[in-house]
Amino acid sequence: MVLMTGSDHRHLPSGVHQTVRPGQALLRLETTASREGVLDGAWWPRSRDIAVELPALVSALTRYLGPVTRVGLDTAAWQRLPTRIVVDDRVVRIDSFPVSDDTVLITRDDQDLFSLLVVPPNASPEAAHAAMAQAVRADNVSQAEQILIDTGSGQQPSD
Repeated sequence: MVLMTGSDHRHLPSGVHQTVRPGQALLRLETTASREGVLDGAWWPRSRDIAVELPALVSALTRYLGPVTRVGLDTAAWQRLPTRIVVDDRVVRIDSFPVSDDTVLITRDDQDLFSLLVVPPNASPEAAHAAMAQAVRADNVSQAEQILIDTGSGQQPSD
């Protein structure tokens, strides 16, 4: 796992996304307990293959947040969504919604919900860093889609 905390303001090293091995997650989490921002963190997967990407994310989040019980994903953004996966001998349920909201929703202990920005796999390191940095700001009021537009990390909406 490659984890950057909210207070880590270093730039992503050139090529960091390509050097993240399968089984690792590039993740940035808010480090304050306030949770006042719109998002709790950001995730930059290497691909849209959920079977490859999700186990690393769940393992990383479990180490920092405790057991993850559910993951909510956008059906249009991922390939071959299962209804559940087993990570570290624990069953994690996967909820899929056709919402196109550029987030992943993480449920811990059946009640505590965390919302992470999903940076597109093909984003440049500079754009990904900017998007991840904005997502973890405690005073962030922008939705995920707007962050991706503002930072050049996502596709611009068609007119």
